[in-house]
Amino acid sequence: MYDDYRNYRTYEEEYASVRGMNAFISKVFGWMFIGLLLTAGVSYFVSTNVNFVIALVTNNFLFFGLLIGELVLVSVLSARVTRMRYGTAIALFLGYAVLNGVTLSILLLAYTGSSIVTAFSITAVTFGIMCVYGYITKADLTQFRTILMMGLIGILVLSLVNIFLGSSRMEWIISILSLVIFLGLTAYDMQKLKAYYFGTEGNMAFRDNLGIVGALALYLDFINLFLTVLRLFGRRRD
Repeated sequence: MYDDYRNYRTYEEEYASVRGMNAFISKVFGWMFIGLLLTAGVSYFVSTNVNFVIALVTNNFLFFGLLIGELVLVSVLSARVTRMRYGTAIALFLGYAVLNGVTLSILLLAYTGSSIVTAFSITAVTFGIMCVYGYITKADLTQFRTILMMGLIGILVLSLVNIFLGSSRMEWIISILSLVIFLGLTAYDMQKLKAYYFGTEGNMAFRDNLGIVGALALYLDFINLFLTVLRLFGRRRD
């Protein structure tokens, strides 16, 4: 990792590096929050359009088309971020936030308002705790990357299998595993921001683009944590 400051010759150099890193991380969180606000706003707006929500639920072509669009945006942003302009990277990230807001609008109708508020509060607290841990820990969390990725793949496989099984016990197990995996990914992605800052070695254009990728990673961590908490503790509408 690039979070070892002992190579700096003076305290002033070290202080300047930490201050620059904190400014970079603050900017990343700013974009993440903008993405979350955009998603929340779009979700609320779409949920008030009953005809569109009905079409979204009943029209598989529309629903899966939106999901495919989200996957394409994430794939393009992740694969080509080093070769695209900063404005393009921002546009792709915000476009993903909008599409995600459309697909998540169903939750506003499926769960009670109090459940959504409670799940959001729990998610915000746990997400914040893991971000602080990822920032201050001296442990190299990259050693857990393989385990976290394997766990994520395992969750996807179990979720696909449970579509056919429809097991409530399996759904509970998937939710618990998801909670553990995404908490770990939050700390890992937070620590990775420091590697982005120092690894770019002053290349501002490259650093800014990687910052958008970092914002996307933290955004996805937050959304997935929220969905997991909502599945575990949320109360559906009658």
